[in-house]
Amino acid sequence: MADKKDEIILRGLQENNLKNIDLNIPKEKINVFTGLSGSGKSSVVFDTLATESRRQMTLNYPLYVRHQMPRYERPHADLMQHLSPVVVVEQKPIRGNSRSTVGTYMDIDPLIRLLFSRIGSPSIGSAAEFTSESSFGKCPECGGYGEVIAPNIHKLIDDTKSLREGAVQFKPLSPPGWQGRWMVDGGLFEPDIPIKDFPKDMYNLLLYGPPEGERAFGTYYTKDSSQDYEWDGIIPRFIRLYINRDLTKLKKTSPEDVLAVSSHGLCPTCEGSGLNPKVLACKINGYNIAQYDQLELTELLGELEHIQDPVGKSIAQQAFPNVKQLVDLGLGYLSLARKMGTLSGGEAQRVKIARHLGSSLNNITYIFDEPSAGLHPEEIEMLTQMLENLRDDYNTVVVIEHNLAVIKTADEIIEMGPGAGVSGGEVVYQGEQAGLKKVSAITNLDHKVALNKNPRGVENSFSIKNASDNNLKDISIEIPKNVLVSVCGVSGSGKSSLLFGAFTENYPETISVSQGSIGTSSRSTLATYMGIMDDIRSILSKETGQPAGLFSFNSLGACPVCEGKGVTMPDVAFADPVTVTCEACRGTRYSDEALSYRYKGKNIVEILELSIGETNHYLKMPKIVKKVDTLKDVGLGYLTLGQTTSSLSGGEVQRLKLASHLKKEGQIYLLDEPSLGLHTKDNAHLLEVFQSLVDKGNSVIIIEHNLNFIAASDWIIEMGPGGGKKGGELLFEGTPEEMLGAETATAKWLRKDVE
Repeated sequence: MADKKDEIILRGLQENNLKNIDLNIPKEKINVFTGLSGSGKSSVVFDTLATESRRQMTLNYPLYVRHQMPRYERPHADLMQHLSPVVVVEQKPIRGNSRSTVGTYMDIDPLIRLLFSRIGSPSIGSAAEFTSESSFGKCPECGGYGEVIAPNIHKLIDDTKSLREGAVQFKPLSPPGWQGRWMVDGGLFEPDIPIKDFPKDMYNLLLYGPPEGERAFGTYYTKDSSQDYEWDGIIPRFIRLYINRDLTKLKKTSPEDVLAVSSHGLCPTCEGSGLNPKVLACKINGYNIAQYDQLELTELLGELEHIQDPVGKSIAQQAFPNVKQLVDLGLGYLSLARKMGTLSGGEAQRVKIARHLGSSLNNITYIFDEPSAGLHPEEIEMLTQMLENLRDDYNTVVVIEHNLAVIKTADEIIEMGPGAGVSGGEVVYQGEQAGLKKVSAITNLDHKVALNKNPRGVENSFSIKNASDNNLKDISIEIPKNVLVSVCGVSGSGKSSLLFGAFTENYPETISVSQGSIGTSSRSTLATYMGIMDDIRSILSKETGQPAGLFSFNSLGACPVCEGKGVTMPDVAFADPVTVTCEACRGTRYSDEALSYRYKGKNIVEILELSIGETNHYLKMPKIVKKVDTLKDVGLGYLTLGQTTSSLSGGEVQRLKLASHLKKEGQIYLLDEPSLGLHTKDNAHLLEVFQSLVDKGNSVIIIEHNLNFIAASDWIIEMGPGGGKKGGELLFEGTPEEMLGAETATAKWLRKDVE
């Protein structure tokens, strides 16, 4: 009997821009998908392969269980066979609240709490008591937050202004809000004299409320009536309404607004742990649970190994593999208490990977979306070793990747293209690396980095003095102005702390583009995200005499049947969900009335079908032209105005976010890994944008691992030498040519890759 090849068989794929393609993906191999940003890689890997695998897995459960699970619609494809269970590691930022830590994200914390509840001494009760979120476990002083926040009078009140002029700097307590109006009109205070000129008793009444044992009432006026309310003082009111509660749950006020007028520091009672002193008294081998959480993970492994108690040993053995996985991925310098929101892009990416690699199951399909994101070239080898280990354990590995070092580990390369958007969606090449070199005009595996041998001269600089944010070790540095600066170094070396911390504190006018998500949705389009949809609607409104809302599918112009969604989702009870194009509007989202009005021969839908590249030939408003030009500048000219942000690839989202910031007029641009999600060819286009910005007199500073960007810079700064406590030092400052002679991690790789 002939050997039967074990392959995932995909036929007639039509999701998004896929042009009815067929693919066989070999199992127990590393399969790397590459191609330009927007070429269709994610449509194959996530929207087809991963979605169908998840959908078929849920079919194994009884109906009443499936009803509680996520439900997946069958992808647009003719045939999908020989799929296996999938583990998906996406590029999306890690979501979590302000309390989310490495320990909670990796599910290690519950085991550590259980360990202390069973063998900690003196014993204090159940595992639930070892958390700052329990009524017993939380610190009585700070309520479990680990910080004591107090209103700062000097930030809260500008005493040179009167109440009517907005002396109260905190918006919810200032006019025109109702609380501010109450202070102005209530009769208790002089509203038109500066606060510093208040008599002492009036000043104290305003800030602290009436003396103990007394009460004060101010009149609140509405249109129709008036009513007396008890006045308690700005400080007590601020503490009650905005501090003594979970700041993340405030509806109309952000935590940042509250912190901007507050002073905060570590709670002296719990020393920042958020735990009750009784909980902190319980110890294992001399460490309490807060100290356990603060240990570097390499130290924690040693502590877990030292536990001899039979019950404790069995619990420690369950926590050990997850901690070991983080250490093996080079994150041994982190601690369980490290907040997820403070991790660098590379650290977050590896924590995410580690979470999914603790299993000993095999015959699984592991799907990674650009796992090299945020990793220094020095750290890529660790990643490729992990991919090879997964394959060698009889798993199938599917990777979307642009990094050439990762592509070179592939057993099978699938290149999508030839272009992006409507010009993509085809399989350009499938096979081994040798064949790619012969046929691909897109991915050059022998690509070399071009070194900038004529950097711009430095005349002025930005000064940072004695920066000690996070792991920075008292850094003082001069960052050149009006040039392209790359800041590099291994993950966790202090790059973000230096720039998004110390630099932006010193230069708050900086236009910062971080790695956060843009909040994509099916109702958000390129036109709405870039802020030109209102202008398009006003043009149509002016031309036709109709209200602008008629040209919005979120307002008057929405199709009455699908309510502006363009699709309907019939109730199919417990069956797989089905999305059907709305028959009334044929997917346009607009009512017949809205579509009947035209500008220069086109209705609103036809205008939104214009590509970014075509828009300026049709819509001449300077405001629109300027914003559309920024989209063209970042290489998104092939997309349409009406394209939904939820349909964009990771690289397209990155460039859209960049375009939205480039439309702002500024002198200092700070970007966190702008190469994320971009093919080498896309990078070249983006570099042109940065060079153009600098030529116009701006300063562009990028945090970057990509050697193409680093080599093209005028000035390079490297942080290191390691991550966490081992980082935070300044290793190198100079030109790309000077770096070739340096003895740093980046210099080593630059020498290897330069032309």
